[in-house]
Amino acid sequence: MREYLSDILNRPWKGNSRAGVAAEEIFFVLFMLYAFSQHGGYLFIDNVNLPIHEGGHLLFGWFGNHMLTIWGGTILQWAVPLMLAIYFFTQRQIYGFAFCLFFFFENWLYTATYMADARAMVLPLVTVGNPDFVEHDWNSIFTWMGVLQYDTVIGGVVRFCGWLGMLGTTGWLARKGLNSPWFAEPTEIFIPK
Repeated sequence: MREYLSDILNRPWKGNSRAGVAAEEIFFVLFMLYAFSQHGGYLFIDNVNLPIHEGGHLLFGWFGNHMLTIWGGTILQWAVPLMLAIYFFTQRQIYGFAFCLFFFFENWLYTATYMADARAMVLPLVTVGNPDFVEHDWNSIFTWMGVLQYDTVIGGVVRFCGWLGMLGTTGWLARKGLNSPWFAEPTEIFIPK
């Protein structure tokens, strides 16, 4: 395992050019400005996050544990972009890695809004089951953990960490871009068999 990780870390990033990095950086900055202007509201990317979240409830529901089913939404919502980021990292594909890592942290904003609503429960809820038995995930989780009174504080910390992660990813990509030629030579494209 150690040799495998060492091999990955010693390989250069594929398709790394200043022009490509600049394009992705511009996208990240524009997206962060958009997200900031929404003040914790529903973002267009959340139309992707929501079905993944709901799918997590169905997937983890197979284990038969009610609390794991509730946690499953957030687990899958965070796991999908994180697993994609790990895949692109192992393939040394800089743009895919940065994009997926950025949106892994963007998911924290979505989750933070849901967490901060745990006591108030004013957000409209979506369910894949019977709407008469819809349950607010974070009200249930925080009640179970005995921290319901801290919902807005926990949500604020998660939101702050999400912003730090998005800014950190943007900074990391910019740093990598400074060491790149303006236009990279075409590299081999990995196509799974």
